[in-house]
Amino acid sequence: MSLNTKYLGLELKNPIIVGASNLVTDIEMLKKLEEAGAAAIVYKSLFEEQIHLENLEIHQQMTDYNERNAEMTRLFQEDLFEASPDEFISHFAEARKAVSIPLIASLNAVYDETWIEYAQKLEAAGADALELNFYAVPTEFDVDGRGILNEELDIIEVVKKAVKIPVSVKLSAFYTNPLYTIAEMDKKGADGFVLFNRLFQPDINIETESHHFPYNLSSEQDNRLALRFAGLLYDQIKGSVCASQGIFTGADIIKMILAGADTVQVVSTIYKNGPKQITKMLHEMEAWMATHQYKSLDDFRGKLSRAKLKDPFTYKRAQYVDILMKSGEIFKKYPMR
Repeated sequence: MSLNTKYLGLELKNPIIVGASNLVTDIEMLKKLEEAGAAAIVYKSLFEEQIHLENLEIHQQMTDYNERNAEMTRLFQEDLFEASPDEFISHFAEARKAVSIPLIASLNAVYDETWIEYAQKLEAAGADALELNFYAVPTEFDVDGRGILNEELDIIEVVKKAVKIPVSVKLSAFYTNPLYTIAEMDKKGADGFVLFNRLFQPDINIETESHHFPYNLSSEQDNRLALRFAGLLYDQIKGSVCASQGIFTGADIIKMILAGADTVQVVSTIYKNGPKQITKMLHEMEAWMATHQYKSLDDFRGKLSRAKLKDPFTYKRAQYVDILMKSGEIFKKYPMR
């Protein structure tokens, strides 16, 4: 029996990839994740916006005491300190040396030049692949969706030309038509797609009447959207498909493979259950495959995708109508009191 799979052209020993998070910045944790059976790890994202913010904070700290009297115009030499990605790159290089499995670099930049610069630096530091973290949060009314998509397509194109390693894209689900978006990115040469990015959302504390930003882990019901799109994308694009969000058990992984995914990314289940959860998920997969007499993932990958189903309505809105017609069923499961 084999759990081997291929993702972005990389040969992986199984489909479990640990997604980007604070977990993977600890070298000892990286080693534990590899020992538990992780096939690859995505290192915590390099965000250019964070670098800009650090530079702004440094500038404010250095200029607080400027012009406090007539003879003082500047206390510190300008540009004496400047935040840069170099420290991050150094940590990434250390992480690359600590594990033998593929280490994927996650990146979110602002300008074309820095997308290229950071991508090349991460490649030089030993990244086996790149994961472009497209994180577009609309705040302006006059920015249209096509403009955002065109910008992201251009980024894929310039990064692909700048590096030799595979390039994947981690997307949110908030495109008008994710299938069209993915198809266009596939044409630009994206080697894979991670479905989907879990965007941080603000909350409000009603006692202090202020915003706060809680770190929300995914739940076991959050994987259904990725499952739907894995089923729709199977055998329709050149790039690999990686399902993310709400992957907690071996059963969740099996569902994604049946739908058509090549791999999955896990984070929340590691936070909740520890690295050994990876080993447990692998054992659950092997037990299921033995019961169903499957020798490899390819034996059942995409078996329940749209491309292989005779039922034309499984992935269509007609299923929603069917659920509405059976709405009384929910009261049998959850009787009103």
